[in-house]
Order: sequence, then C-alpha cells, then structure tokens
Amino acid sequence: MTRWMARAAWVAACVALPLVPVALLVGTGGQSELDLAVVLGLVGVSAIIGTVVVGSRLRSLTSGLGIERLIAVHRWLGLVVVGLVLAHVAAVIIPKPSRIKLLDLLHASPGMRAATIATIALVLLAVTALLRRRLRLPYGAWRILHVALAAVGVAGGAVHVVLENNLIHAAGMRIWFTAITASLVVVLLLRWVLRPLLAGRSGFRVLEIRRESDDVSTLVLTPTRGRLFARRRPLAFAPGQFAWLRLRRWGLFTDHPFTIASGTRADGTVEFTVRHLGGYTRNLGRLSPAARVYLDGPHGSFSVDHTRATGLVLLAGGVGITPMMSMLRTLADRGDRRPHRLLVSGSSPDDILFINELEDLQERLHLTVVPTLTQPHPGWTGTTGRIDARMLSTVLPGPFRRNQLDYFLCGSGSFVTGVAGALDEIGIPRQRVHTEQFDMA
Repeated sequence: MTRWMARAAWVAACVALPLVPVALLVGTGGQSELDLAVVLGLVGVSAIIGTVVVGSRLRSLTSGLGIERLIAVHRWLGLVVVGLVLAHVAAVIIPKPSRIKLLDLLHASPGMRAATIATIALVLLAVTALLRRRLRLPYGAWRILHVALAAVGVAGGAVHVVLENNLIHAAGMRIWFTAITASLVVVLLLRWVLRPLLAGRSGFRVLEIRRESDDVSTLVLTPTRGRLFARRRPLAFAPGQFAWLRLRRWGLFTDHPFTIASGTRADGTVEFTVRHLGGYTRNLGRLSPAARVYLDGPHGSFSVDHTRATGLVLLAGGVGITPMMSMLRTLADRGDRRPHRLLVSGSSPDDILFINELEDLQERLHLTVVPTLTQPHPGWTGTTGRIDARMLSTVLPGPFRRNQLDYFLCGSGSFVTGVAGALDEIGIPRQRVHTEQFDMA
C-alpha cells in the first residue's frame, strides 16, 4: 500500500467512525427521550477507540499522515471524547434529574459504576495532558499515568456498554461495537505484545559513541546477528524519518523517539545524534560498546523522498539538524545536483553541529550553508539573529523561484512556529512547508 493509499484509507476510517453508529441508530428508530444520549454515547465510544488507535504507532498511519498531524489529531480527539462523554451524562440526567443517583459509586449498578469511573479517568487524563508542564510532571511519570488512565477509561466504557445494553440493543449496533472493539484489541496486542515479542528481529548493538559537543553525542548502531550468524536485515528508512529506541526488550516505558541522523547506508548502520538533557538521554551516552538496543520504526513522513521540488531549503534549530543531515548525506550518496540551502540556528557556536562534515557536503552537493547565532561571541563573523522573514529574503532567490522549492523545518516548537510564520510572511505556499517539532507529548 502506497503512502497516499494509506492516507486515504485512514481518512475514510476516521469519517466512518462517527457516521456509522449514528446511521445505525437512525435505522433502529431511536429510544424515546434517550435518543440524544444514545447518539452521544455511540459516537463517544467510537471516538475513544479512534483516539487509542491514532496513538498506537501504526506505521501506515505515521508514514501516511505524519507524526505531527497524528499528535494533533490524538490531542483533539481526546478532548472531543471528554466532551462527548460529559454531554452523554448530561443528556441522561437533565431530562430527569432523579437519575443523578446513577452516579453513586456505592449504590449504582455495576454498569453505571464502570461508567462513572471511566468518566473520572478520562477527565483526569485530559487535565493532566493539558497541564503537564504546569504541573511539572516528568515525562516518564506522565506517560505511565496517561496510559493507565486511558486503559481505565476504555475498559470502564466497554463494561458500561455491555452491562447496560443501551448502546447495543439492536443487532446492527452490536455488530458495529464488536467490530471496532475487535479492531482495538488487535491494535493493542500489536502495540504492547507482538512488537516486544518480535523485538529481537530489530535488535542492534552499539558500534560507537561519538562526541559531537559537550552535551551532544552520536550513537552508531549496527544490526545484530541472527541464527547461524546471519546478519539481520538493515533498517529500511527514508531520510528524515525517526524511530523509537528501547534499551530493554520488554521495557514498556523505556523507549524514546529519536530522528535518524545517518544516510541510507548499504552497510545497515544507523546513527542517532542526541542532546543529553534528561536521565534517559544521559544513559544513552553511557552505553558500553556492544550494548544491545532495540528499534521500533521507521516512522514519520518528514522526508525528501516524498517531494519533487527543484531544490530544498532546510531550516534547523540546534539538534533539529539531525534529520537534515540524514537528508543531505543521502542526497550526496545519490549524486543529487539540485541547488539546496541549509540554515541552522543556535545560541552559541557549540550549537552548530557537524561543521566539518557540512564543508565536505558543500563539495559533494550544490549546497549553501548559513549558520546563524542568536547570542554570538565577540569573535563571531557569521550571520547573527533568528531566522526571520528578512534573513530568508536575503538568502533565498526571487519570489517566483523560491515558490518552486520545498522547505523542511525541524527544532523546538517555538523555532518551528517562528520560522513557519516567517515563510508565510514572504509568501511561501503552505503545501511547500514540511515541519517536525521535538515535542512528542
């Protein structure tokens, strides 16, 4: 299945999720004053399952729609789910206020207790997701809490539907509920059981750890050997994609996403350039040679292989240069002769990585490199300031030719937002701009 076919199939599935249950309800003739509550409940159940599936790292999804779009869809779907659930509760109680007793955890029926617990879990999930940084929750702890609350919400909702029988009283609705529940079970088994079982097939060992600066290093990984000393097949990826790196085969929460920095090499080695900011990334820098690690990937649609532009403009903030290096290394190996430009921003010279290699790539490619510092030291003679509309107008060709280029942005959320705004200011068509933010939560 091609990338575009996968995108069309998933978009069709997303459209079907809310429409099919409503059509089924209309076909059954409704349920008197509870019609609205039943509609909201059916759509809410479908939305819950869609939210879980979107966040389950399906490669056809991540490569077809892109990780940024998926994260946005997952966030919005989560908020829609909470809204639908609360609206469902209101539609049950408001017409007959005495039904408030259905929320009594001590005396309500098991099905209603399950619904109340699921509702509380989903509300807490939304609150902790929206306020994670304000609550100063560490990413690892928040991730465990997020998955646990989601599991309680999904399980409680399923128990409520089955025991109360309000949403699946008709044969068509039972079939729909069974089908989407079975799909969810398959996705969860794939995500949490099958992939760890098959992790040995994606096993790599550390070949080298190369220091790039005081707080940045590159992990060079090579495939482990399989049975009878046969080398594993190399990781097939498009330049610019990323993978989740796991330190233990069965560690459910011991993985972290990193962009692949190496080109698409024939020898199968894979490189990840990492800035050591937290405990997980610091542990990566301490790995011993030959240490075993596992990869889940590749994922994402941020790649030059998906474009046919007359040239590329790569805009990176700090360690956001890693996917750009993968693209440039691959293009150099392919003998690409189109004109390309790389603008990389940092606060100090140490933030501008791969300077020596970039000089070599300028010899191998038709490449212009523009490093710029936002906090230059007295001896700096290069470009200064943030990448803004004025700088882009100076570096890029005229309006007609610049609109024939494709633009790739990678870095922090503020960097990507600022540069995307600058590109819009100088009239670059939005479909020419491709972004990847270092913000997975």
